[in-house]
Amino acid sequence: MLKGSVSKSRKTVVTLALLFSLAGASSAVIQRFPKPDFESGYTRPELETPGPRSMALESLDVVVLLLALSLASYFALKLRSRVHIFVLMLFSLLYFGFWRKGCVCSIGAIQNVSYTLFNSDYAIPWTALAFFALPLIFTLFFGRTFCAAVCPLGAVQDVVILRPRKVPRPLAHALSLVPYLYLGLSVLYAAAGAGFLICRYDPFVGFFRFGANFNMMLFGASLLLLGTVIARPYCRFLCPYAVLLNWMSRLSRRHVSITPDECVNCRLCEESCPFDAIRHPFTEKQGGGKARAMRRLGWIVLLTPVVVTAGAWIGYKLGEPLSKGHFTVSLAEAIVLEEAGLRSETSDETDAFRTTGVPIETLLSDARRIQDRFRIGGGVLGAFFAVIFSVKLINLNIRRRYDEYSADTGTCLSCGRCFAYCPVGAEGVDLEQLKRLST
Repeated sequence: MLKGSVSKSRKTVVTLALLFSLAGASSAVIQRFPKPDFESGYTRPELETPGPRSMALESLDVVVLLLALSLASYFALKLRSRVHIFVLMLFSLLYFGFWRKGCVCSIGAIQNVSYTLFNSDYAIPWTALAFFALPLIFTLFFGRTFCAAVCPLGAVQDVVILRPRKVPRPLAHALSLVPYLYLGLSVLYAAAGAGFLICRYDPFVGFFRFGANFNMMLFGASLLLLGTVIARPYCRFLCPYAVLLNWMSRLSRRHVSITPDECVNCRLCEESCPFDAIRHPFTEKQGGGKARAMRRLGWIVLLTPVVVTAGAWIGYKLGEPLSKGHFTVSLAEAIVLEEAGLRSETSDETDAFRTTGVPIETLLSDARRIQDRFRIGGGVLGAFFAVIFSVKLINLNIRRRYDEYSADTGTCLSCGRCFAYCPVGAEGVDLEQLKRLST
């Protein structure tokens, strides 16, 4: 019965989203000032990012976020209702996605916070800080209910899940490292003033704003197509904010549970999670296998300092190539090439720089300073990634005992799909018989 309700709700929501999209696409942008009349044939480009909103509307966004987080936590932990979670998810997709055009975004706010921490002349908007902090605070108390029903990027992927397949475990473990690298690079680029990578490569903002370059539209469409069989690929294997949510969720005071009471290990929920976030019962066996695992674990722990040192060195060496993503560094390289006669044609950027009258030595000095910052940041990033890699290897070699089916508190998205599969508490179900059958 629940599956039918969700299926009907999904069809209804897709229809509403299409109508909403057509309405948004046909609405004209209100111009505060008349367009200038150029005689040269100049055509004014269309805006690609949403314009600034009034303080009242920005405050409304934070209020809606707070209410949505509260409702999502209530629906997941108290009502245990997948239908309510799904309906709220659709609202979030329409409001934070298509209506607000994906901005302000909790994922992108990572960059605002990073830039603020390393640039004293920048004051982060309070709304961006709220969008960054509120989901983390709720996750610390209630698990990843933000992912379940509030994040528009997660919602747009959730509505296209049709026939989810499991990702092979070794591949899933390897891909789970990508968000850590993406997070580190995003923080590094934002802190160094090289740009906001998350916003630049957001795969779904083009759909929300009805416009993006072809490559990004193709990337987003490919993720949605992949999402029909691999549930929420961006959330699981790309999203940098998911790293922070994962950490907070593991520390959460309360979290979604598969069963409302005692687990009888009936195995009905075993394949219910499309995100592979259910831990199966496991009892560690004694013998030679355990001894080998302990030796392997010992070697990993001993080699961790070497791996971290190597990661820091590699990151430091990659700092200079990474710094080319900064405008000042790329401009300095272009100027040097032109001055040495290795580039015959100038660019708009180099022509504009020469008109400023700033000495080339000043530009080169600024570029070297930025490169030094990237080297240091690259070293920190390399060490960070090496630590994450080592910790993951250690965790993979520690076999923990689980006596019942339970949600992995870090990777569980609190979507509520598993609720309907648990017979505990359902009318007419003989739990004693289920226990006997499961054993």
